[in-house]
Amino acid sequence: MGHINVMRNKKKVVSSLKNHFLLAMPGLNDPQFSQSVVYICEHSQDGAMGLIVNQQMNIPAKAIFKQLGLEFDLECGNQLIFDGGPVAKDRGFILHRTSTLPWESTVSISDDICLTASKDILGDIAKGKGPSNALITLGYSSWDAGQLEEELTTNSWLTIPADSSIIFNTACHERAHAAASLIGLDLDMLSSDMGHA
Repeated sequence: MGHINVMRNKKKVVSSLKNHFLLAMPGLNDPQFSQSVVYICEHSQDGAMGLIVNQQMNIPAKAIFKQLGLEFDLECGNQLIFDGGPVAKDRGFILHRTSTLPWESTVSISDDICLTASKDILGDIAKGKGPSNALITLGYSSWDAGQLEEELTTNSWLTIPADSSIIFNTACHERAHAAASLIGLDLDMLSSDMGHA
């Protein structure tokens, strides 16, 4: 057994940032991600996938419900959709609190956060029968193998263990500040000079 352990230790292990927030730093030169909070859903040596959770679009959910031919409750139809990232803008991803309801393709990311990408959950959300809290996003954010690690070395992102209440119970425009305050950081004190000392 000891021999196997020695071999295993030589393999480079990627410390996974799954269930973490990435907070865009002022030095990040990508307008798509400026001031964004990304929730990381998957991260391995093959790359990473996440959803921006603080960029609401001026598109109500009913636009999607109508397009899919779903009956909807007016209140549920008025919630705004989120821009999850630049990849697959025509695909919907629903980040939601863990639920006992079964949907086709639900992945559990943490004890209380799940990701569902099948149409059936939208039918439930449209009628107010979905999970207790849900963000509907269009598109997602992705990084190739090693790309996120590279961006972290250039101080593009701050990594913070995620807190579901920031995703589901904090006003959209306050999420970046709330995420930063989890680690005692005041976002307003940051300047783009950080990391260039």
